[in-house]
Order: sequence, then C-alpha cells, then structure tokens
Amino acid sequence: MNLHLKLENILFLDIETVPQEATWENVSEATKHLFAQKTAYQRKEDVTAEDFYERAGIWAEFGKIICISVGYFTIQKKEKQLRLKSFFGDNEKELLLDFKVLLDTHFSENQHVLCAHNGKEFDFPYIARRMIINSIELPKKLNLFGKKPWEIPHLDTMELWKFGDYKHYSSLKLLTSILGIPSPKDDIDGSEVASVYYKEENLERIVTYCEKDTVAVAQLLLRFNNEDLLEDFQIISA
Repeated sequence: MNLHLKLENILFLDIETVPQEATWENVSEATKHLFAQKTAYQRKEDVTAEDFYERAGIWAEFGKIICISVGYFTIQKKEKQLRLKSFFGDNEKELLLDFKVLLDTHFSENQHVLCAHNGKEFDFPYIARRMIINSIELPKKLNLFGKKPWEIPHLDTMELWKFGDYKHYSSLKLLTSILGIPSPKDDIDGSEVASVYYKEENLERIVTYCEKDTVAVAQLLLRFNNEDLLEDFQIISA
C-alpha cells in the first residue's frame, strides 16, 4: 500500500467491552425500556430485549470498557519492537483517565495517529462516548469536531482493506488467516468476553485476548505495507 507513515507515530489499539450490568435483573426499568427501543431493529420477533442483553456491550450507551490495550513501535539499530501496555479494571473512569494521559502526553502531536480494526465504527467513537459519559474531557486525538475527513488522525485497517468498497466487511480473524498472520483468536472471542468477565471473573484472560488483537492489528498494517511480520521476541509487554 506504500503507507507513508513512520511506525513510531502510530498507536495501535483494541478495546474490550461488556454490558454495564451482569444480569438483566440489575438493569433499571427506564434503561430496560430504552434498551428495548434501541435494539428493536436488530432483534428478531421472537427475541426479547432480555434475551438480547448479553450483547449490550457493543453499544456505548449500555456497555462499558474493561480493557484498552495499546501497542507502539520503537526502532533501534533498524530493529523493530512492538511494546504493549494495557489499561484495565472494573473502574472504567480510572482506566479511561489513564489512557487519556497517554494520548495527551505521548501521542498528541500532529504526526501521531491511532490505528484499530474497525476503529472508526467502533473503538474510537466508543471510547469518546464513554469518556463523555464519565465526564472526561476528550483528548485531541478523539475530539473530531470541526475537522475535515483528511484531518482526522485515525487509521482503520478494515477501511484500508475495503479499497473504496464501502459495503465490504472483513473481520480481523479473516484477514489474519488469508494473509498468513498468526491468529489472535486462539482462546476466546468477542461473544464470550461478558461471560468471562462476569461469571469467570477472569479479567487477566480478557487482557491477554485484547493484547493479542492489538498485535494482530499491527501485524496487519505491516503486511499491508509489504514489510516483515514481527516475531515473538520483538513483542514486549510492559
């Protein structure tokens, strides 16, 4: 693709989200009604809002973020390393504030961009909405008001793969498979995150899954640019 970007200026990321409540019974009556309205167009006639609540995490209005994993390249003596860091926990506001500090201090310059798979439709707006809900001032990289499309500092590997075909959707799992990238989907998938969080109470497992997706996004961009993929020793966890 000949992307003219320095790898060191890209922050790769992935998020994991869950419904705000562990069970439908814990949801307030007002929120139940709003959730039923919001999801009516997606539910089949025989599927109730209660049955659908396990998917509530995909909407920022009814879900919350439990993990944001990021990766950034450092290059020394022409050797690439991808360094990983995760912001996670039960306190969403705290992890969002920590993530904001990273954006405001280390990835705030004009040349810096954020990169995720389907990030423009999911990760970036979801983080921004949850920050507003949590009364957090948006960092510059997520405040898009008044910006022209070419001024938005976001890269989306799914959008890059579309090549202008806007009706086309390709999952991260599919692209890693056809492009020979080690698959990140060797443990859980997105549909299981809520269960692992609320029933297993295994946040560490979710963080590992989130970090693997972040690595896959970075590998995907390297592959798009016809560069060598990272080997395990080049991936460093903070």
